[in-house]
Amino acid sequence: MRWRGDGWLKGTRWVFSPNQGGRPAGCEVSLIVLHNISLPPDDFSGNWVERFFTNQLDPQLHPYFSMIAELQVSAHFLVRRDGRVIQFVGCDRRAWHAGRSTWQGRENCNDFSVGIELEGSDSQPFTAEQYAVLWPLIAKLRARYPIRALAGHCHVAPGRKTDPGPCFDWAALRSRCSGLALPAEVGG
Repeated sequence: MRWRGDGWLKGTRWVFSPNQGGRPAGCEVSLIVLHNISLPPDDFSGNWVERFFTNQLDPQLHPYFSMIAELQVSAHFLVRRDGRVIQFVGCDRRAWHAGRSTWQGRENCNDFSVGIELEGSDSQPFTAEQYAVLWPLIAKLRARYPIRALAGHCHVAPGRKTDPGPCFDWAALRSRCSGLALPAEVGG
């Protein structure tokens, strides 16, 4: 996988999300935020996340969709259960994934982070295929950007978010990503 000049990673499937913006001038990408997502909750079928991130989710198709269809949300990457990677926003731009958030005293993590959504939930383990592509994806991001830290959505929005959830393998991340600052409660 190689990078295109504007932060799109070749070798991933590209699906453009309008839910993005420019990063503040002089703001470097220094944080990766991990998430989990499934739509509807705990359902891994269909392309509902793609539709959600592209503002095409039909609120009539599921009761849960009617609660979220008007939200404008995106992430840079989605890692599907089978290991397929979809990119929605070029990493040189700001995706709308973290919402109200703070990391090490800096507010609005969207400004200085890359968001990676893992198709999953708080109650189910992630797949070996997801981890097999996550590690090289993190390495590619670290090679292109001055990434200094990695956190879960739960760490940048505590009390508001719980993902990537208790099933995420922080120990494996720690062993593969030396030199990254991690949240203290996961042994960073």
